[in-house]
Amino acid sequence: MNVDPQLFILFSLGIDIFLCLVLVTVWWRHNDELQAPAWAIGQIALTAGTVFWRLGPAFGPRMPAVALMLVVSVAGFWAGTEFFLGKLDQARLRRAIAVTALLGLACYALFAVADDAFVTTTTVALSYAITFIWVGWRLLSHRTGYGVLGWVCVLRGLFNLANALQLVPTSFELWLVASLLVKSASILCLIHAVQDKIQKRYTHAIDSLSKGFLVYDRQGVIRTANERCARLLRAPAVRQLIGSNIADWTTGLTRSEVEDHFQRFAAATAYPYVETRVFRQGAPDELPVELIASPHYERGQLHCMMLVMDITDRKKKDDELYRAAHYDSVTGLLNRHGLTIELDRQLVQARQSGLVCAVLFIDIDKFKRINDSFGHATGDLLLQQLAERLRGCIGEHDLLGRCGGDEFVVVLPGLAPEQASAQAAACGERVLGALGARFDLAQHAITVSASIGVACQDSDGMAADTLVRNADIAMHDVKKSGRGDMRFYDEGMSAYAREALVIDGALRGAIPNGELRLVYQPIVDARTGRMDKVEALLRWHSATLGNVAPDRFIPVAEDSGLIIDLGAWVLAEACRQLGAWREALPQLAVSINVSARQLLEPAFVGLVQRALAEHGLAPQQLELELTERVLIGTGGQVHATLAQLRALGVSISLDDFGTGYSSLSYLTRFEIDTIKIDRSFVTGMVDCPRSQALVATIVALGQSLGLQLVAEGVETADQASSLGATGCHYLQGYHISRPVPADALLRFAGTSLPAAEAGH
Repeated sequence: MNVDPQLFILFSLGIDIFLCLVLVTVWWRHNDELQAPAWAIGQIALTAGTVFWRLGPAFGPRMPAVALMLVVSVAGFWAGTEFFLGKLDQARLRRAIAVTALLGLACYALFAVADDAFVTTTTVALSYAITFIWVGWRLLSHRTGYGVLGWVCVLRGLFNLANALQLVPTSFELWLVASLLVKSASILCLIHAVQDKIQKRYTHAIDSLSKGFLVYDRQGVIRTANERCARLLRAPAVRQLIGSNIADWTTGLTRSEVEDHFQRFAAATAYPYVETRVFRQGAPDELPVELIASPHYERGQLHCMMLVMDITDRKKKDDELYRAAHYDSVTGLLNRHGLTIELDRQLVQARQSGLVCAVLFIDIDKFKRINDSFGHATGDLLLQQLAERLRGCIGEHDLLGRCGGDEFVVVLPGLAPEQASAQAAACGERVLGALGARFDLAQHAITVSASIGVACQDSDGMAADTLVRNADIAMHDVKKSGRGDMRFYDEGMSAYAREALVIDGALRGAIPNGELRLVYQPIVDARTGRMDKVEALLRWHSATLGNVAPDRFIPVAEDSGLIIDLGAWVLAEACRQLGAWREALPQLAVSINVSARQLLEPAFVGLVQRALAEHGLAPQQLELELTERVLIGTGGQVHATLAQLRALGVSISLDDFGTGYSSLSYLTRFEIDTIKIDRSFVTGMVDCPRSQALVATIVALGQSLGLQLVAEGVETADQASSLGATGCHYLQGYHISRPVPADALLRFAGTSLPAAEAGH
């Protein structure tokens, strides 16, 4: 083969330069990949050294140039390898510079002294042999995954070693071809290693994401994915995902659905495009995910670049929050909010199908007494058993909810209009029967009753809140007439019940809005006319309703439980005012009315103690008025509370005495200090001898038992005189004074009823 050596050399140099430019271009695009320019410098220096050598002796500084290029080339290959392995630090760099300088001086001295072509070529070949064998060994020993590059470098080093030992065939053509192949292979492998490392860096970056990452095209073919995505889709590895369709990895997800998602994504007006869905990994496994998609273009074609987030934990928390917002924590039933949503949905369906819904509002009678007697744990256990029994009274598609406290609601959906009332009544009877049976709770046998109000959709309103409110009104109508029964709502119930609901709503803001006040009605000594006591009476001026009479708002407060807060406010305010009167009226006592709910509160005695202590009052200055209704059915617990109050020194008064059939028995069962003769007896005692005799009998009875007697409703001088004659101790009524504000009471104290007018 007749080959022009110069042409081959130029061809080889051209390939070197081209491949080096490729390396430099890679670095230019990714300028943090410093191994690329270092290796390029090494190869360019090698090529330049060859050029300088080929210029011949005519090129004066040939030897220094060859020595310099050798040093630069070796340094370039060394630095590129260290950069590639990530091992080049400042200490290594300083040592390398020093060694390179010494190597350069040594080569220059050798080449200058020897001035021999054989010595020069052998030294250069041996230097490159050591360099490339070292590079190959470094790559192989660190197990970088670039074994091919390592072996190619070793092969290139061995070729240079063979060249130094003159083992390469002397034929120029064979030497040049072998040299070109080895050199080109090594540079190509270097280029591949740099590109692959860049690719792996991005692969590692997306693989390090805690979220799944994939890119797919319009047909759903996956172009890029990470390890997390492979795990989410349960693919064996990423390589199995690439090129497959995303629909192939999710049960129940069709290719048309994937294309529909791409269409929605492509049509989005803002990015990222967010969507949630459930990937089914085969029954019963489900994977809730959030898809966050952004546009990505490859070769001018739109692709969907998407983060796939496993939202199992978030969905679990969302479900827990949803359950907390829609379900009762004690019974597991729907709460008021959840029931309203479901009822609205059922009402819409019923309207569309020509059917109706019925609502039963169930209130457990005197449930608070169970909490107070046995504790809230027992009360919760009872609620759970009540819920179970109620479930047994309704059908599979009926709704059951707990609206708070001891109130339950049953919704009967999809009833024929002509059968709704009968079916609701039948359900109500089942409930009354089921709840009437005994409950066994933690060694306690408890029997309860329930009051049920019923409202039907066709005649009683079309909105959920209207139906529930009307059923609630009917239930309260049952409460007023004796409890333990069922009643259907009718418009006649609305007047009082609706007013009660309005009053209840307004009354809840009365204390914080400062709408309450106390007035005081004097109670004077019938013999001396001295004001020894006053009765504190509650008045309410509502910002929305104006003045509301006590006989309108007190029953509502007792029914709703607000009477506890109102009673606490009255106690505190009356004691505060009595403390303010201490200097002007040191002998004065105050009487306040107390409801059954207050006496049944475990904290009531402590509340009284704190009120007295806070305002520096003696216990004898406070009198608590009870009605006979307070004592009915609550004897045991009330007796214990009254005993504690008496032990404090607080006085107890029985109001409206004589109006109940069993009042006399209370005088022996409870430690009463004062009885108040009801105004109905006082009003007729002047003109009716029988009334006068009855009052005289009550006074005599009280005196024989050592009780104080107060006559209420004294409106005339004759009544006052007659009561004084019977021996009644105290008088109270309009003849003495109307209830007056606190500041007016001091003025009254200076003009109390004269002793002569009191009947003496």
